[in-house]
Amino acid sequence: MIGVIKYKFFKNTEKWYVYYIIFLFLIEAVVKLCFYVFNLSDVNFIFPFYVAGEFLLLCILFISKLKRSVYWYIPVGILTILFLIDTQLVTNDVKKVISNIVVMCFAGYALLTEIKNSKINDRFILADSFIFLYYGLSVFLFFLLRQLSDLGKDEATMLWSINNILSSVLYLTFIYTFLRLKK
Repeated sequence: MIGVIKYKFFKNTEKWYVYYIIFLFLIEAVVKLCFYVFNLSDVNFIFPFYVAGEFLLLCILFISKLKRSVYWYIPVGILTILFLIDTQLVTNDVKKVISNIVVMCFAGYALLTEIKNSKINDRFILADSFIFLYYGLSVFLFFLLRQLSDLGKDEATMLWSINNILSSVLYLTFIYTFLRLKK
C-alpha cells in the first residue's frame, strides 16, 4: 500500500519493486481464495505462475536497473516460459532453485556495481541486499532439505519457518525502503 501511495515519486526502474510486491500480494490472495472460498486442498497449480512471475519481474527490475541490453530479455523470456511449462523432466522445486540462482546473481551483480561506484546513492540498496540474502538462503535451504531427506516433519517445518521469517524480513525491508523515500 505504501509503495502504491508513493508510486509517482519512483524512478522508472524503481517502479518494478512495487510491481513485485503487488504480484506477491496477488499470489497470496489467490492462494487464500483457493483455500477458504473454493475449499481446494491442493494449490500446486499456482506454483509455476508464482515462480515464473516472480522471476520475470525481478529480472526485468535488475536488467533495467543495471542498464543491460534488451537482448538480456531473450533468455529471461525463454526461462519464464520454461518455468510455466509442466514437465516431468524438471520439477517445480528445481525450477524455483534455478529462478532463485538467477535472481541472486542479478542482485549480487547490482550490489557489486553499486558498491563499486564512488558515491552510493541508490535508494533501494537495502532492498537489493535483502533480495540477495533471501534468494541465496532459499537456495541453501532447498539443498539442505534435499540432502537431509530423512528429516522428520518437525525439523523440516522448522527449516521452512526460517524461510518464512526471511521472506517476512524481505517484505519489511521493502516497507522500510518505501517509508524512508523522500518526496
